Amino acid sequence: MAATSRDLTAAGHPTSFGALFTAVMLPMFMAAVDQTLLAAATPRIARDLGGLSNTSWIAVGYLLAATITAPLYGRMGDRYGRRNVLLVALGIFIAGSLACAMASSMLGLIGARLLQGLGGGGLMVLSQALIGELVAPAERPRYQGYFAAVFTVSSVGGPVVGGFVVNHGDWRWLFLANLPLGLLAVWRVMSLPPPARSASRNAPFDPWGVLLFTLCAASALLWLSLVGHRFDLLSQPSAALAGLALAAGAVLAWQQRRHPFPFLPLDVLRVPGIAWVCLSILGFSGTMFALVFLLPIWLQVGQNTSAAGAGLQLLPLTVGMVVGSTLNARYSARTQRSGVLPPWGLGTAAVALAALALLPPSHLLISIASALCGVGFGTVMPSAQIATQMLAGRERLGAASALLSLTRSTGASVGTAAFGGLAFALLNVRPVGREGATLPLDTLSPAAVTHAFHIVFGVLAVYAALAAVAAARAPRMSLRSQPPAADAPA
Repeated sequence: MAATSRDLTAAGHPTSFGALFTAVMLPMFMAAVDQTLLAAATPRIARDLGGLSNTSWIAVGYLLAATITAPLYGRMGDRYGRRNVLLVALGIFIAGSLACAMASSMLGLIGARLLQGLGGGGLMVLSQALIGELVAPAERPRYQGYFAAVFTVSSVGGPVVGGFVVNHGDWRWLFLANLPLGLLAVWRVMSLPPPARSASRNAPFDPWGVLLFTLCAASALLWLSLVGHRFDLLSQPSAALAGLALAAGAVLAWQQRRHPFPFLPLDVLRVPGIAWVCLSILGFSGTMFALVFLLPIWLQVGQNTSAAGAGLQLLPLTVGMVVGSTLNARYSARTQRSGVLPPWGLGTAAVALAALALLPPSHLLISIASALCGVGFGTVMPSAQIATQMLAGRERLGAASALLSLTRSTGASVGTAAFGGLAFALLNVRPVGREGATLPLDTLSPAAVTHAFHIVFGVLAVYAALAAVAAARAPRMSLRSQPPAADAPA
């Protein structure tokens, strides 16, 4: 049966557009919106539960759990079926949401967020893998475009929804709302066709790989999250966490190369072309999240913009990402080729960042540059998802999606920490007191801040240009062929 807009076929399973769209997009929405939903609610939560200095762990705890479990969900999805494992992830996420709503202390809420992250780590990974499993290659650009739009709108809309709920009700409703949404998602996922038995179902497990990866990822993310805030870069806690992460990573690399069925998808990374895709994702996510983190700081400190105005300045970036993902989806669907636009998109972002670094600042320039960056960023992830899924093959769809999720999270963490650290170093900010770094706003002149951020934007432009080079080396995928064929880079 040929794939149409109403009846999509992949691997012999006919699936209606409506059934698959609601089954994969709702878990994606829940995972994306939950990462930013509490931004506006944090002060109210701290007032109700106490422990203002620990509120950052509400986000860090979720991020830790979700990042660590993403590869595990990818492997389990390949073994036992992505539909079945997604139902387990939804159940854990719903239980974590209920625990968050019932939390009576800050430590209790942080623990509940860890539980919620254990489920949230699988929502996006398995939803993306299901698209690759149930949608024919020719139809995937449209779904990946929808995914990029849903992810962007829900990520940016999270603080808006959170602020509205907090102003008119109780912050606990932000978690209670996940219960009916989660149950609806369970019902829709159960309507998907049951998976066939996988050949890797009886493959040996890798518990040591899971433990070593957990130790490496947890210590690395803790170091990136706390350095410069809770302890200085050159301090014993910093050296201990960094040394633990490096040691665990070295042992993990040695162990994974020798295991017959390793926990991490290193076999996918060795597929020709996928390493270039991952390098482009590292550059894309590092640049995007660094820009989202630094732009509001620059606007408020260097341009004397209000917090609300700084938030509005991010709207061109958001709209640009939706436009970029839509253009990429339409181009891929029309030409039946994927991976053509990301080099141009990242190159456009590099030029826009260079303009921020070299030209006198103005709100018009910032808006135009942000929009161009957004359009460029929007072309990257949909093409990367299609390429990794087609190159990895049907049996490794979960591992391929997990690899992309892990790469994006790593790039975001490293980019935000590295470029944020560069900005604070140029501003001569040092850790002060036990609560960490304090930005002395009253003592910084707008001219000095603008000069520092011009340097940061210049380095970001170079970083984005390197990502464009990596994207240009990644393979172009033909969506007409099945099994897929990769074209040589143009």
